[in-house]
Amino acid sequence: MIYHVVSKSDWQNALKQGFYEHASLKTEGFIHTSKAEQVKGVLERYYQNQTALLLLHIDETKLTALLKYDLAPSVNEEFPHIYGPLNLDAVVNTSDIK
Repeated sequence: MIYHVVSKSDWQNALKQGFYEHASLKTEGFIHTSKAEQVKGVLERYYQNQTALLLLHIDETKLTALLKYDLAPSVNEEFPHIYGPLNLDAVVNTSDIK
């Protein structure tokens, strides 16, 4: 299981479109995701004081796009990245982030 933080409005748009594309797909070539133990750090680094967020629970075996682990030198950890749009059927659960 891998995880992705998304705004509720972006997730609603994805449900209407039938797939999810984060802006990073165009700017960096992939969608950032995390392993379970990395989510807390991601929230602390990039989402402080933001509200209306969801955590997508993604079954990586259901992805139709390439999943690759890449080193993030800033924290010296490998993170999972999705190299293409996220197919909605790979998202097996969503949970509110408080």
